Amino acid sequence: MIPLIPAPPPELYESGPVLLRPAALQPLPATLPRPPGVRPLRPQLWLVATDAHRDTAARYASLVLDAAELARAEEFRRPGDRATYLCAHVGLRRLLGAHLGVAPRSVTMERAPCPCCGEAHGRPVLPDGRLHFSLSHCEGLSLIAVAAGPVGVDIERVPPPHLVTEAAEVLHPAEAAELAALAEARVPDAFARVWTRKEAYLKGLGVGLGADPAAEYVGAGPVPAAPPGWYLADVAVPDGHHAAVALLR
Repeated sequence: MIPLIPAPPPELYESGPVLLRPAALQPLPATLPRPPGVRPLRPQLWLVATDAHRDTAARYASLVLDAAELARAEEFRRPGDRATYLCAHVGLRRLLGAHLGVAPRSVTMERAPCPCCGEAHGRPVLPDGRLHFSLSHCEGLSLIAVAAGPVGVDIERVPPPHLVTEAAEVLHPAEAAELAALAEARVPDAFARVWTRKEAYLKGLGVGLGADPAAEYVGAGPVPAAPPGWYLADVAVPDGHHAAVALLR
């Protein structure tokens, strides 16, 4: 069976750091048995390593992805970015297909209305709302979440110091103060931690970076500060990266 990665009970968020561990998705042509149904506060998380999936994702992409996804893949100029995109989206369709009991290419996805403007460019959803999902990728790695309610994930490389200086200006004032209090060598790692938490939460809302990243405080320290009505946790990923998942209660 596909491993179930349980979200911790609410009290753990108040007692110390929480680190969820994703399962490694097996490359094609391995079949995925239909997993048990997701439950509230039980997100299922998978990590997709591009190096492990690159060849089979490219080979099966035309049989798994729809025309829009294939066209989007061709827009990437860098081969590594294209490979990561293919691995991520082939992996997502395989997992959703396993949950729904259908072929991966038969999975129909659409965009939810944007909470900010009402237009159909919110987070990707399944038409019947039986499952919620989120996908994030950076070069070399992708993170996928499936849950019973709105969920968001983000994975990022730890940025170089000069990029942190520029990007820190868009954080919540309290988060910026937390970064400023750290030794210089620790700032990039802490910035990646707070930024992935923030993006996971905004993706769970369905607004992404269309909302003001400074509006909500999620914390740059070891323990996430979940916005009201949400659970927020860091996710264990390879060194040099940070990841987080946000789930509506």
